[in-house]
Amino acid sequence: MPRPATLPTIDWKAVFASGLDYAAWLAAAESPDQRDRLEAQRSALVLEPQVAGILAALPRPVHVVAIAEDWCGDVVRHVPVLQRLAEAGPMLEVRYLTRQQWPDVFVRFLTHGGEAIPKFIFLSDRFVECGNWGPMPGACRELIARGKACGDVAAARKKVSARYEADGNRREVVRELLHLVDVAASREP
Repeated sequence: MPRPATLPTIDWKAVFASGLDYAAWLAAAESPDQRDRLEAQRSALVLEPQVAGILAALPRPVHVVAIAEDWCGDVVRHVPVLQRLAEAGPMLEVRYLTRQQWPDVFVRFLTHGGEAIPKFIFLSDRFVECGNWGPMPGACRELIARGKACGDVAAARKKVSARYEADGNRREVVRELLHLVDVAASREP
């Protein structure tokens, strides 16, 4: 039986280094309106004290590559959450890049075969990939998949919107991202 093709190894350190910090990424936004929405979302988001405490006490650095573009509604909704976590955790460093900057990287993180953003790739202090997240919380991704399966994506999107409205402080996203931060910061299995 033939061996499956082996994908090339990703130089995560180089990918991370090629990205922009939040301020530079925001300054490069295509739309001033979207830039304002991103900043309004980030400014309004308040992390719970225990979340801030966990992030402040990370035992080692965690790097996140965020594939994001400001035109996308899910980017506007979720990037501010990631950025707030990074602001609360001095050992959590994020770099933002577009799909076009590293197409060979992005293609590995398609969602059900589609180019959905944002995608957040969590890396250890040694730039080892430890997990990824996006473009929306797991329960919402499942709703979209179920909508596709039954041929009613519009109804699935309505349910996703309802979930978003019910979770104004993004607790579900914070919980999922914090879990991946914890994995990437692990000192033992």
